[in-house]
This record gives sequence, C-alpha cells and structure tokens, in this order.
Amino acid sequence: MKVVDIHQDLYQILESAIRQDRQAQKVLYNKFAPKMLGVCRQYVADVQVAEDLLVTSFMKVFSNLHRFEKRGHFEGWMRRIFVNECISYIRSNQKVRFVEEDINISASESTDASLLTQDIQAMIDMLPEGCKMVFNLFAVEGYKHQEIADILGITEGTSKSQLAYARKILQQTIHQFNMADHG
Repeated sequence: MKVVDIHQDLYQILESAIRQDRQAQKVLYNKFAPKMLGVCRQYVADVQVAEDLLVTSFMKVFSNLHRFEKRGHFEGWMRRIFVNECISYIRSNQKVRFVEEDINISASESTDASLLTQDIQAMIDMLPEGCKMVFNLFAVEGYKHQEIADILGITEGTSKSQLAYARKILQQTIHQFNMADHG
C-alpha cells in the first residue's frame, strides 16, 4: 500500500506556481476557484462582481505565493486574501454604513429545514453592508470581535452590535419566510 502525501503534491504545485508555471497556476485555480467564488459571493450579491473579485484575488494570490510560509493551511491563507479583497472592494465602491440602534434579541426562533442555501444567501444579501460584513467575518470566517474591529476599523462594541442586528434581521426574515411558506 502506497501512501501519497497530498500536502507534498500541493507544495510541489505551489513551488511551480511561484516560478510562474502557468500550468501549475491553472491547477490551483481549477482546484480552488469554486470555493473561493463562494467566499466572494458571501460578501457581494452581484455574481459578475464576485467573479471579477475572484480573478483579482487570484492575481494577488499568484503574485504573493512566495510569502506563503507553509506553516498553516494554504486554503486558509488564500481565503484571507479573498476576504480582504472583498472588503476592500465594498469599502471603495459603496458607502458602508453601520446601523446604530439598541437591539434586544429574543430567543432564537425555530427554523425550517426547507430553507435552501440560495434562500439563506439571498437573506444574507439583503443585510445592510456593514452588518453583512460583520456577520460573514464572525459566523462564516470565524473571526473574533476584536479581529473584526481591527479589519473594519470599528470598535469591538460596534462589531457586536452589528452581529446582533444581523441576527435579528435574519431571524425576522426566516420567520416571515416560514409564515409565508406554511401559512
């Protein structure tokens, strides 16, 4: 029985890609593009803009491959570039507003399994941009509030309130969806 080290294969592809081997870059693109497009879509509702961000982000990945230190997971390193590129796009092309209001979150309402991924993504897309970024960074990417505050240039309290507001909106939207779907 032969054991193949998947990481070694990836590192060989990365080394080739660092040397500007277009075939190796194509392999990386084909392997990670679908998942990274999903990352872009979490932040940007317009699919064409998300595809543009995908290409721009891959260009950054390829030009910075020599900086990957092989200590963590390559996909995580790459994902961070994609998230940062999406946030930069949102900041430069839209006025990001953070909602300022006191929020009382009630107990989570039960959700129905009939919600599809595209329904959930559509609900997230309807969030105000500031809430959406905080929600994605916290709930999807796993950042802590202090890290989110540093990334977005806001206070930790604002990060927490934006997450609470996003959750409240999503709970209300899911409740309305369930009421419309099940009367």
